[in-house]
Amino acid sequence: MSSIRPEKQARKALLWLLVVFLIASGVLVGGVLGGKTAFAPKLALDLEGGTQMILAPRVQGDESISQEQLDQAVEIIRQRVDGAGVTESEITTQSGRNVVVSMPGVPTQETRDLIQASANMEFRPVLITGAFAATPEADRTPDADIPKPSGEPENPSDTNWISTDLYKQFEAYDCPTELLEASTTTHDPAQPMISCDVRMGVKYILGPQEIPGDQISDAYAQLARGVNGSVTGEWVVVIEFDAQGTKTFAATTQRLISLTGSQNQFAIVLDGNTISAPTTNAVISDGRPQISGGFTQETSQALAEQLKYGALPISFDIQSEQQVSATLGADQLKAGLIAGIIGLVAVFIYSLFQYRALGLVTIASLLVSGVLTYLALVLLGWGMNYRLSLAGVAGLIVAIGLIADSFIVYFERVRDELRNGRPLASAVAVGWKRAERTILASKAVNVLAAVVLYIVAVGNVRGFAFTLGLTAIIDLVVVYGMTHPTLVLLARTKFFANGHRLSGLDPSLLGVEPLYQGAGKIRSFTANAEENRGKKHQRAGAEAAKRMTIAERRRAEAHAASGAKASDANRSSQEEKNE
Repeated sequence: MSSIRPEKQARKALLWLLVVFLIASGVLVGGVLGGKTAFAPKLALDLEGGTQMILAPRVQGDESISQEQLDQAVEIIRQRVDGAGVTESEITTQSGRNVVVSMPGVPTQETRDLIQASANMEFRPVLITGAFAATPEADRTPDADIPKPSGEPENPSDTNWISTDLYKQFEAYDCPTELLEASTTTHDPAQPMISCDVRMGVKYILGPQEIPGDQISDAYAQLARGVNGSVTGEWVVVIEFDAQGTKTFAATTQRLISLTGSQNQFAIVLDGNTISAPTTNAVISDGRPQISGGFTQETSQALAEQLKYGALPISFDIQSEQQVSATLGADQLKAGLIAGIIGLVAVFIYSLFQYRALGLVTIASLLVSGVLTYLALVLLGWGMNYRLSLAGVAGLIVAIGLIADSFIVYFERVRDELRNGRPLASAVAVGWKRAERTILASKAVNVLAAVVLYIVAVGNVRGFAFTLGLTAIIDLVVVYGMTHPTLVLLARTKFFANGHRLSGLDPSLLGVEPLYQGAGKIRSFTANAEENRGKKHQRAGAEAAKRMTIAERRRAEAHAASGAKASDANRSSQEEKNE
């Protein structure tokens, strides 16, 4: 049992809640002053409008794409678009051929590149490197000086893959300055190719494919750790291969580690462009290589998303792009907010009517929950690009009732303990222990439902699930950090402890007689509790008698008759003795 007094624990909990509020507010104000965010939450496509892009698949001649390829493309593009947060984007198909991407706001060039860069991803060894631009014709290597293959290549890193014609193409090739200008030529995975790294400004001749992109099971960005496990502050990208990829990559790094110069590198190629070409520093046998090299948090996360969602079955070009207006607009948002305010006012009125001054605790807790939810929405919009849709607003409105339910459960438990004759301080302690289990179970169900709905749903439904889960967590924070501590402190005041008629704990509201019944007449809660329990037993016995079968009733009557006879015999015997 804790030796800390309840009042001290309550004040400590309130202080922690204040600290959380001040930190969140400080971060928000700092972000606004730094131009990183705004005071208002970001809005989704249905409330703000945004950009609509129509993606056309790249096909050769009369080649067609299957519905399965298109569905897979839609799913991966959705993962790419939502990879940085709950953006509430809409990804649909059009005419069984095109993909329509509708996004809130104006997408950045990086987002456009990520959506469009959708061809086959592969890992290839680097054979040679060269200048990004084409070599001037006067400076190109004469045919006689170009190295000739000395035999059949023995492995993907063998320079015998470089023919005279390929070398000439390499020197004459002028790399595009943008990924969108890259060649759409399909490259044979069993043959070498020319590729460019726009970010590094380097041109490569790459060997045949060693690992296809679909053997990547996961990729993510993180801060690197030193030998002793301490964080170094350098951002790296971690790749996780599946079983086949792990086996192949181990053999690849075993070969590359023994090579020097550019042949020590392996290139990660997406849509014909090299997005990274790291050197090999060790044999990676666990299938979890790390890519480092001057990454920032943003560039490492962008590369991780390209690796994770890179292997699309088909490639796309942006056929058209246009700005679209909000599908619902300010009127619907205003209506949703009015509905929320009406619900909030209704809860306030009910709380004051049912709990008198105690209802002020409910009102204050709801207001604090609202402020914390607002701060969370704005900060999540800044940190993970969360956008509030009308479905999200609906989730917030539903949460008002769910949050108020926690307070009602707690208060009713406390009042039950008062009816049983406990003083208020004890009733609060015991009532909290019983209500805590109910509240935790209720919120666990809410969070579980929100998580499941978020996983299986798409689009606006995910926004509803997200806000529902978020408010459930904030409800627990407020109940533990404010509602219960406040009630603990109020239980020590005379106004509540003596059951003032405006406190909400007036005995007449609890279904018992007043504590004082006039001069010299005192009736305690305990006496009322005993009387109430006696009445409950009488009612329970009468109800049980009604439910007896005929046989049970006859046995009971026979038992009662025999008991009466025995009682009469004992009484007669006692009377004879007395005489």
